[in-house]
Amino acid sequence: MNFVIADTFTDSLKKLTAKEQNIIKTTAFDLQVNPKNTGHNSHRVDRVKDRNFWTHYANDGLRIITHNTDASLLLCYAGHHDDAYAWAERRRIDVHPETGAAALVELREKVVEVVRHKIVERAVERPRPLAKYDAAALLKFGVPQDWVSDVLAADEDELLTLLDKFPGETAELLLGLASGDAPQAPDAPAKAADPFQHPDAQRRFRTIISREDLELALDFPWDKWMVFLHPEQRKFVERNYNGPARVSGSAGTGKSIVAIHRAAHLARQNPDARVLLTTFSPVLANALKEKLRRLVGNEPKVMERIEVHAVNGIAGRLYKAQFGVPAKFVTHEALNALLQEASTTAASHKFSAAFIRAEWDHVIAAWDLSTWEEYKTHSRLGRKSKLPEERRAVLWTLFERVRAALAAEGRIAVSTMFHKLTLKYTEGADSPYDFILVDEAQDMGLSQLRFFGALAGRKANGLFFAGDIAQRIFQPAFSWATAGVDIRGRSRTLKVNYRTSHQIRQQADRLLEPEISDAEGQKERRDTTVSVFNGPPPGIQLFESEDAEIKFVAAWLKGLLEDGIPAQEIGVFVRSEKEIPRAELAVQGSGATAEILDESVEVITDRISIGTMHFAKGLEFRAVAVMACDENVIPSEERIRLIGDPTDLQEAYETERHLLYVACTRAREMLLVSGLEPGSEFIADMTE
Repeated sequence: MNFVIADTFTDSLKKLTAKEQNIIKTTAFDLQVNPKNTGHNSHRVDRVKDRNFWTHYANDGLRIITHNTDASLLLCYAGHHDDAYAWAERRRIDVHPETGAAALVELREKVVEVVRHKIVERAVERPRPLAKYDAAALLKFGVPQDWVSDVLAADEDELLTLLDKFPGETAELLLGLASGDAPQAPDAPAKAADPFQHPDAQRRFRTIISREDLELALDFPWDKWMVFLHPEQRKFVERNYNGPARVSGSAGTGKSIVAIHRAAHLARQNPDARVLLTTFSPVLANALKEKLRRLVGNEPKVMERIEVHAVNGIAGRLYKAQFGVPAKFVTHEALNALLQEASTTAASHKFSAAFIRAEWDHVIAAWDLSTWEEYKTHSRLGRKSKLPEERRAVLWTLFERVRAALAAEGRIAVSTMFHKLTLKYTEGADSPYDFILVDEAQDMGLSQLRFFGALAGRKANGLFFAGDIAQRIFQPAFSWATAGVDIRGRSRTLKVNYRTSHQIRQQADRLLEPEISDAEGQKERRDTTVSVFNGPPPGIQLFESEDAEIKFVAAWLKGLLEDGIPAQEIGVFVRSEKEIPRAELAVQGSGATAEILDESVEVITDRISIGTMHFAKGLEFRAVAVMACDENVIPSEERIRLIGDPTDLQEAYETERHLLYVACTRAREMLLVSGLEPGSEFIADMTE
């Protein structure tokens, strides 16, 4: 007999107290050991349509609902007595006649009050997005037979309510149809196919092989998109590539999850291989490591061959191994001081400090240019302003002074570390890794990409990237092909959003153009992405004073905490460190304590997280407040003022938009955006 666990079981388990969870887990372990021993503590649930539902006594108040057949025992729900019975009365296990996938389906007659079914009741006739399809077509897209007529009659608002009742893949396909997309209906499975092994069913049901499997699943209740891969995601996880590959997609489409699953897949398929999973910051690396542990923590031989590190950290280790000494880096502030000093002693010029620093970062350091001849003839890819030779000559005199000063101090730029390592591995040093997977790849610099290419770029399946060009906030756009990492023809886009509600995603997407292009000319449309669940609409509030904003946000945060949302599931973000005190006062007003995110923070604690929008990158929370979205704060007036080259203005505005987009899309369920009147110009874009 198969022992199977449904995502509805882990979802319900998370809503119980820690003590109640332990009681449920003990009962679940007993059921796994002897699933056929129903005993006096178990019995069939009465008054339900599906006669295979059973209830199991955990204690005087707690029950587990299972679905029992000769072939399997399925853990479905855990909760208090009345809630558990009510849950079973509203559902049945259904094998869809067209798709062949197993699903837990809500009974139409039990939720009929949610949707108005008679069109004549509408005061105003509203468009029905799916009315042009017939019943047979909707069945092929996975609509439960009981609900076909309701889907055909539903207007836009009613359709969103209905989709919450359907399996995820069905909701995604119907959203695509309603938005004008033309998704393909899934192929019917073979008649003998196990409905629980159908690719769609595997998104919500997992067969548990051992006690260790069950213990891992119950200790780490996974989000739906963590373990239950969408078939579209699974293709990228298991596909073989003859060169570097990339998966992209908007915030929440599961790019990181694909990278984690692919790391595990490569380690399983190649028992002697070493795998590196990396990203740009320690806090994100630790988040990836924790998710990987949840996925393969019960497979020690797989886990021990996958390393998870921030990219600068692993490069620092390899640098010491190759050169015998640790790299001594120049700080951002010290480099600014050296550039300023060199600028004042160079020949008369009109270059701004911001332009000089950008030229150093994106040309000199990025390409490790060490001679005048190299700089004179360099194409300066990604830099929009043209520089004739005589103006380059002036800049080179000050860059030479900076290089000499760094050499005298024995310090190097971070990019130099990557260049030196790239040269070592290009010349034949043995790479410690067979496969490298890079998350948040859009914020990797040119020197880092060249480093990855030298480590594993020549191997089949050697390099895999996950990222979103709309979330690029640290690096200017540049062609990956110029860095020796050519992903053309091996780049695909995910279009199903698992993390962010339809309402939040739709509001945040207004900050971006409908179509975005990268430096390779590859285009991504944002309006074809669909979310798999609904939530409350984001709140957007402007205030006359900081005190009024702080009090409102404090009350909002307090309400979340009183509703049972843990503090660590709440984030508050602002544009810069100058606005951090406003966020701190709001958290204090809610009665909670705050964790200020900075470079030293590697693990999110049990406090409300506060940080700048840059530190929001890659994180996620159930609820997020984005504060201080004032005029001249975002886009940053200070940043715009310092830009000396008008051609850089567009890049600055783009990354400022991306910053706000990143902050807003950290929210899974609830989002509040606030500021002082008249507010950021970007807020007007969000509310159009």
